[in-house]
Amino acid sequence: MLESIWFVLWGVLWAVYFMLDGYDLGAGTLVPFLAGDETEKRIIHQTMGPLWNGNEVWLITAGGVTFAAFPGTYAVMFSALYSALMLVLFSLIIRGVSLEFRSKVDSPGWRRVWDLGTFVGSGLPAVLLGVAFANIFQGLPLDAQGVNQGTLFDLLNWYGLLGGVLFLLLFLVHGSLWIALRTGGGLQDRAAALAGRLWLLLLVAAVLFLIATAFTTKLWNNYLAWPPLLVVPLAAVVCLLLTRIRLRAGAWLSAWAFSAGTIVSCTLFGVIGLYPALLPSSLNPEWSMTIHNSASSPLTLKIMLGVAAVMVPVVIVYQFLVHRFFSHKVDPAEALEEAY
Repeated sequence: MLESIWFVLWGVLWAVYFMLDGYDLGAGTLVPFLAGDETEKRIIHQTMGPLWNGNEVWLITAGGVTFAAFPGTYAVMFSALYSALMLVLFSLIIRGVSLEFRSKVDSPGWRRVWDLGTFVGSGLPAVLLGVAFANIFQGLPLDAQGVNQGTLFDLLNWYGLLGGVLFLLLFLVHGSLWIALRTGGGLQDRAAALAGRLWLLLLVAAVLFLIATAFTTKLWNNYLAWPPLLVVPLAAVVCLLLTRIRLRAGAWLSAWAFSAGTIVSCTLFGVIGLYPALLPSSLNPEWSMTIHNSASSPLTLKIMLGVAAVMVPVVIVYQFLVHRFFSHKVDPAEALEEAY
């Protein structure tokens, strides 16, 4: 029972991370395509500048839960996916440094270097996270000792790359809606128009991924075994469609909220499909890392559950208050004075 509770919490933490940092990653990737001048670049940076580091707390929390609740899975994950995870880590470091450093020197060349860092440090993690999770969904070539028999390039299979494209498009739509929500004028119009075009590509990618998942993975088995779980993929479909409807109505907040719902539902769809596995083995199902063979002791899980019951709501309230405080539209004059 405790293992299942922590599995649910593990999946929810990943979903919340993708929902929050997703708009940062999407907005950072879109800067070269939406910003027409330095003022608009600073405006986009200001939409995410005060929030991106707080959003990444959820990534640390998800990793921490993996380490504390499922240490066996943590060990195998950070060896089997070591190269991919290091690329994600270095990309996120580059993004953070770029956001903080670009305004420190008043030089066009200096800013161009850090703008490139923001673009690469935002787009690359989105793709790599999608590739990693898609490969987890279809199973990694883990042997009986939990050693990955594949290489980094084996992760770049067609299903993994399709997952990377899906994640990137999810984040790009989410980021463009965030920019439309937080800005005004021509920048808002261009962000909204781009969100509409990207939504169509996302729809195609989502349909292809769902079809491919049925033939490449065993994610649908849990849903067929217990049909009430089908409400999760249904929620993803409904949220995706409502994102488009609210976008066309110019209701940026609700469009962004439904986009967030799409990301959360898609993540939970994959997590629920994995249960009880955390890292399925494509070589032999008995070699998979599951909640049963990789969990910490019951006492450890009980103590951590008490801590999580207190601290997670605190973090949620903090995140809500911060986002509410920065919910206003970015003033161009204010953006030029800020350090982003």
